[in-house]
Amino acid sequence: MKKNITHGLWEATAPARPKLDSLQGDQKTDIAIIGGGYTGLSAALHLTKMGKESILLEAEDIGYGGAGRNVGLVNAGLWLMPEDLIQLVGPVYGEKLIRILGASADLVFGLIQEYGIECEALRNGTLHCADSRSGYKALQQREEQWLKRGAPVRLLEREEAAVATGSSSFYGALLDKRAGTVQPLSYAVGLAKAALKEGAKLYNHSPVTGFDKVSGGWKLSTPKGSLTAKSVIIAVQGYAEHAFKEYQKNLVPFNYFQFATSPLPEKVLKTVLPERQGAWDTNLILSSYRLDAAGRLVVGSVGMVEGFAWDIHENWVKRTIAKTFPQVGETSLDYGWYGRIAMTTNHIPRFHILDSSVAMVTSYNGRGIGPGTVFGKLLAEYMAGGSAENIPLPATKIDPVGFRNLRGLFYEAGARLYHFVQRRI
Repeated sequence: MKKNITHGLWEATAPARPKLDSLQGDQKTDIAIIGGGYTGLSAALHLTKMGKESILLEAEDIGYGGAGRNVGLVNAGLWLMPEDLIQLVGPVYGEKLIRILGASADLVFGLIQEYGIECEALRNGTLHCADSRSGYKALQQREEQWLKRGAPVRLLEREEAAVATGSSSFYGALLDKRAGTVQPLSYAVGLAKAALKEGAKLYNHSPVTGFDKVSGGWKLSTPKGSLTAKSVIIAVQGYAEHAFKEYQKNLVPFNYFQFATSPLPEKVLKTVLPERQGAWDTNLILSSYRLDAAGRLVVGSVGMVEGFAWDIHENWVKRTIAKTFPQVGETSLDYGWYGRIAMTTNHIPRFHILDSSVAMVTSYNGRGIGPGTVFGKLLAEYMAGGSAENIPLPATKIDPVGFRNLRGLFYEAGARLYHFVQRRI
């Protein structure tokens, strides 16, 4: 077992990150971007394509946060059903958000094609699998609501779902042909290389330790230099640290782990997710299933893999594979890792205008690839002189979540208990 608990398999199989310097001395730019994940990289790429000057500062390495740790599902839309989303944000923002994020996979796969990004990209759809009868009814609602909006989704009955997943464990599955999978860290690396190709300036190991308003803009201090910018895009998500650590107070701590097997034999691969769709279930403590390009089965769920929790979750994965995909047989788990998801209490991202020249969109609630890429582009357009009305979210203040750490501990404890007892019989 290769216990890289941060980026695991993705670190082992991603191309080398571009060699970037840290920010040195005193520099100036029109627009500063904080964070080298999907949102920040997309913003840098699109600003440069628009001919706008910008500089991106990443505290660690490109893809260090959720962009390098997630499952790699390129989904269309949010977790919420369309009608639930509209009830929460209203028909104007709701329909716009549904439309824009419903097409987010088009932007992702379009950029992959345009820049030749090598990230194991497959657009064969995704499978949302019903783990219970109530889950199947929920999928029926999802299908109905998406079909009303012209989305290419189709509910598979139990027998068809068994063929599509390679498992008899599910009551059905919703196939969404808009979606697909990528190697998530490789996609982040590809976005960085695309931005550099267009002429963007990116800096690694440049944490912003000071953020101060000055005449004509903002001064961002780093350990080895400073950057003065007229405008700032904050794209730190669930890994906000240093000068932006306070921004985590409006998020609920939520972790997600994954384990990857050795490459499966060709005979087995013909029956386990044979069309290579990424999948997840309807369980409250959800599980995800996908294959990488080498045929490794990657299984994930809620929780972190540190200390004794490693054994709890690892044993759960072994039992899950045995119960869900018995044809796999004995196989080793070669990688294990986890990351933090930026969650909100109502599962909707937040748009904050902190000043007339500072803005951020945060908290994609486990759907970072499509929304991150889209909102990076929209924030770039906004900072380039566009209207805030083009961003399909109401601008809100940053309000701390009450008892956020207790909520996080509750989720973590619940996930560990669940994984300790599930599938033992």
